[in-house]
Amino acid sequence: MFARSLFKTSSSALRSTTTTISRNAFLTCRPATLTLRLQSTLSANQLNKDATPFKFTSGEEPLVRYTTEHEWVAIHPDGTSFVGITKYAADALGDATYVELPVDLIGETVSQGDTVGSIESVKSASEIYSPLAGEVVAVNDALEENPGLLNEDPMGEGWIVKLTKADGEVEGLLNEEEYVKLLEEHEDE
Repeated sequence: MFARSLFKTSSSALRSTTTTISRNAFLTCRPATLTLRLQSTLSANQLNKDATPFKFTSGEEPLVRYTTEHEWVAIHPDGTSFVGITKYAADALGDATYVELPVDLIGETVSQGDTVGSIESVKSASEIYSPLAGEVVAVNDALEENPGLLNEDPMGEGWIVKLTKADGEVEGLLNEEEYVKLLEEHEDE
């Protein structure tokens, strides 16, 4: 009985010490972790130019823009556009476990800002918003079988939806320089 009581005391003391150490380590390392994550995201936040969204048309490169919600869109000269999430968003979500693709929207016109799917991960769930108005013409079926593709190549083969862009300007979207500045501002918060 005494040994059992001693074990319980030692075990609970160890848990308490471990919790304190873990909390302190987390609080101490958190700013450095955020800085490292941002730096790795900025350097890794590169488009995979060998992926389908960027090889779709030959010749002129697509115009790439970003949203403040961390989506990207590659707009080809013929108006075909691919939409996905940025590396920053993929890192923030953690390991993707399920992607709800907008198969019911194929053939339908969406407005800028409309929901065109969602992602569930081990950390949270997030909606995907259309950065452009246009007709949904395809979804990335590969994500049904392998949602982890969003983590492996979010800015390439992890594209989510393909649109035919409606006529009009690409309003409210950020170029790469503006998007990087947005990420730097997130670091300062």
